[in-house]
Amino acid sequence: MGLNGAYKQLEPLEPRETPPPKRPHGAALFVLLSVLFLLTFLLLLLLHLRAHGGDADVTCGDTCRIVLVESIPEGLAVGTVPGPSTFEAWQELLAGATRSVDIASFYWTLTNADTRTHEPSAEQGEQLLAALQRLPARGVAVRVAVSAPSPSAPLDDLRALERSGAAVRAVDLPRLTGGVLHTKFWLVDGAHLYIGSANMDWRALTQVKELGAAIYNCSCLAKDLGKIFEAYWSLGVPDASIPAPWPDSFSTSINLETPLEMMLNGTEAAVFFSSSPPPLCAAGRTPDLDALLSVIDGAESFVDVAVMSYVVGTEFSRPRRFWPAIDERLRRAVVERGAALRLLAGCWPHSQAAMFPFLRSLAALADNGTRYGVQVRLFLVPSSAAQSRIPFARVSHTKYMVTDKAAYVGTSNWSGDYFERTAGSALVVAQPGPGAGTFRERLRAVFERDWSSRYSVDIGDTRSWAGRCGPRQRRGDPAGGAGFGGQK
Repeated sequence: MGLNGAYKQLEPLEPRETPPPKRPHGAALFVLLSVLFLLTFLLLLLLHLRAHGGDADVTCGDTCRIVLVESIPEGLAVGTVPGPSTFEAWQELLAGATRSVDIASFYWTLTNADTRTHEPSAEQGEQLLAALQRLPARGVAVRVAVSAPSPSAPLDDLRALERSGAAVRAVDLPRLTGGVLHTKFWLVDGAHLYIGSANMDWRALTQVKELGAAIYNCSCLAKDLGKIFEAYWSLGVPDASIPAPWPDSFSTSINLETPLEMMLNGTEAAVFFSSSPPPLCAAGRTPDLDALLSVIDGAESFVDVAVMSYVVGTEFSRPRRFWPAIDERLRRAVVERGAALRLLAGCWPHSQAAMFPFLRSLAALADNGTRYGVQVRLFLVPSSAAQSRIPFARVSHTKYMVTDKAAYVGTSNWSGDYFERTAGSALVVAQPGPGAGTFRERLRAVFERDWSSRYSVDIGDTRSWAGRCGPRQRRGDPAGGAGFGGQK
């Protein structure tokens, strides 16, 4: 199976033979020097374009629109929801698709059959799967890059998509990097996109709390995110290997150092996408960990974090290692710059037991003698008797951060494995100015809503969450074990 031109390079132009020029005089010499200068400039520009995959211009003239997208679990009364649901956003993207739909995903469980349940709330996922299956008949090319199959990941949805005419490639990241393809994003018609925490799972629409961003009419951003998808796609062939270096067509000039300067919802913004792990980053691509740390480092007054899992170590690789990269940077922001830190972690039976001592340690910075502004809470999604029987549901699965300078919306939990071995991606939007209409301000309003809700409990209030967060420990298993449900 070919790579669909992913490795195609520009062919060098053959120089034409020309007769020896006559000796120039006066005005003719000026014209000749001007032409030589122009040719030299064009040659340097061509070399720059080839070195950066054609992204020489880091401004965008598109009229780009960004929308905050959420999934609110059934029965969760959080109050104002500023944007459409994940289901509504995905429906809109599919309904408007005319040429192509590319989806990078961890796994697919969009139907009750996948989860062996009989939940009415699975209907939204089943509707989306049916809509995706209809696209090839409409002339829309559908490509899916998905993590390599595992015993816990059903294949029925993917086989149904292939039967409908979609192209599916499984990326064997366990072999290539020791991780999984954990990314969650969509690209539609080379102009629209979604990126966020929601898996291709009916529970991500109705039973799990999710957050992401949908961006419309923005070919400049879609083209750049498309290069990350093409990297996954190229690795989905049998016996693929990670190029070192990646061919020029995968490289970018849109990154932490030179973000895309653009108007986003009519407001000036600087935007880029990051990717993990580093071996999957072509030239110019900012690694996801570097992007995340830069957002923390850029904060002056506050850092608000909402993430399902926060572990100052590795979760899935063995032997387990201490991994303080993010934790150390958060503490530095608090101690050295006086930034106020609020961290809202997810809580469910599959939470890593190691998460809680790390969270308590972070909260301990706010001792009365220090006056450091640190608060740590857990977000508990309530469950009815019926909802509690839905496997791997009823959790806040979001993975975002907002500061006084920027918004970060990612696909990775905050522990070492996700940034060192697992394929993930993130959207970084710098909008330091005030304004209730900016994406950054809307993201902070969502954080404030959840932080102040009755579902948010202080990490020190153990009686409120003990028995609901983390596995029941077994003798000889201090971490409580880890499985498919722990990595979402």
